[in-house]
Amino acid sequence: MVGVLVAPEVLADKQASALINFGPGGRQITRFDSVAAAIDAHDGEIAQFDGVFYLYGTSYDCGYEWGNHDAPFCGFKVYTSKDLVNWTDRGFLFDAQTPVWQSRCNGKTYGCYRPHVIFNQRTGLYVLWINVYDNVVGYRVFTSASPLGPFKEIAEPKLAVNPNAAAAGLNNGDHDLFVDDDNTAYLAFTDWRAGGAIMIEKLNAEYTSGAGDFVKVTPSRTEAPGMLKRNGKYYVLYSDPNCGYCGGTGTSYRTAASPLGPWSAGIQISTNSCGGQPSFVSTLKLDTGVIFLYGSDLWNNGAKNEALANFYWAPLTFTGDGSINPIQCQDKVSVELRPDATPKPKLTDLDATSGNDGFTSFCDIGGNIQRSQSFVATRSGILKAVSFNTFQSGHPDAGLALEIYRADEAHLPVGPALSSILILPNEIGWSPKLLVVHPNISVKGSDVCVLVLKSAAGKGRYGFSYNDALPYPAGKEAYSNNGGKSFSVEKKRTLLFRTFIGTE
Repeated sequence: MVGVLVAPEVLADKQASALINFGPGGRQITRFDSVAAAIDAHDGEIAQFDGVFYLYGTSYDCGYEWGNHDAPFCGFKVYTSKDLVNWTDRGFLFDAQTPVWQSRCNGKTYGCYRPHVIFNQRTGLYVLWINVYDNVVGYRVFTSASPLGPFKEIAEPKLAVNPNAAAAGLNNGDHDLFVDDDNTAYLAFTDWRAGGAIMIEKLNAEYTSGAGDFVKVTPSRTEAPGMLKRNGKYYVLYSDPNCGYCGGTGTSYRTAASPLGPWSAGIQISTNSCGGQPSFVSTLKLDTGVIFLYGSDLWNNGAKNEALANFYWAPLTFTGDGSINPIQCQDKVSVELRPDATPKPKLTDLDATSGNDGFTSFCDIGGNIQRSQSFVATRSGILKAVSFNTFQSGHPDAGLALEIYRADEAHLPVGPALSSILILPNEIGWSPKLLVVHPNISVKGSDVCVLVLKSAAGKGRYGFSYNDALPYPAGKEAYSNNGGKSFSVEKKRTLLFRTFIGTE
């Protein structure tokens, strides 16, 4: 991995947003939202409307698992940002918990994925397309007066490709929506009946259905297209080869003078998509010009639940003749975009915190495996709350206990527990987020205490978020593999946590 920034002279009189993809040693970094919850929006896109960035994606937090007939469908989420760094969770695009949507998209089906939204200037409506597998066309379409929704489903779209295929089969798959300068819209999509060919079909004036004109872009074994236009030339990037949930497949592109072709031969610009699968290319208009932001889903080793999947984001670069340069996977990318200066909400009684920058997630708590994190009280009072970052995986058959102990000189737990609180599995999601417990115990300034996370689960495990750059130097993280009989300090590691001390 390399860390490439824009030239210093370019940023001399400007501020910049830093997109962090990887930490030391190429370790993936979890992107958190404004309340320190991992961003749970996958296989979607970043869109820009009226100067605001919208991240759309599929949620996995409720426990959706591909191929698990008992797994529920979680729905589609949207986040907003002014600087591509600080994101706010704006909720779900529509209510997916209804019997209709569960029957269409839960684990008994192929699922529902890839939300993409465009704005129709003529109708004044935002149009959402999602990929489904319960009908012939492979998509369902919605409209809303707001990019945040709620989106309302309209009539099923029609396409000229595979109109007579059997319903509820692998007909048409991953897609992208593209609006040209003349406001004509196109759907780029994967034709599974053609073995994974990329197709492009012109949409009607409402952007809600096909208009009949289409072209074949790639022959087969591809998927996940992303479409853009630069200097009068059209580009389609795509997964080459197709490889759903793969932790590293290629990215290629083709060009044309018209959306309906003819299209050039393919050129590969990455062999592993920076450890993931290409998801989108977003055309973003900044004060300093237009960038084409490439996004890759860093899938979690093909896990059936992808709540832990991360993201790779970086602008594409081009040569003088318009060719796309090979993708150089970058740990950190600076974008000429003024950081969001909106004041952050003040956390009442906050005492100690690890912060949440540079963290990644892992899952092993259960059985004999326990984790601990020490902290130092900076003032006397009542330890009113402790927030810690966790999630579940594999359907644990017992809850997660958080216990608080006094610490010995090595910052390890000693003596009886001062507080023990059990959190049941149904209170813990699959995507990393802060949970809060209320110990309500007295502490004195300079007291050293230890949080211990443990579970009697024989099946399934609980996770944590950690940073090996020691963002909280006052404490120490430790590990036990013998049921808490002994702990070993893991140097420079910090678990994600917060403590709150107030008066009685």
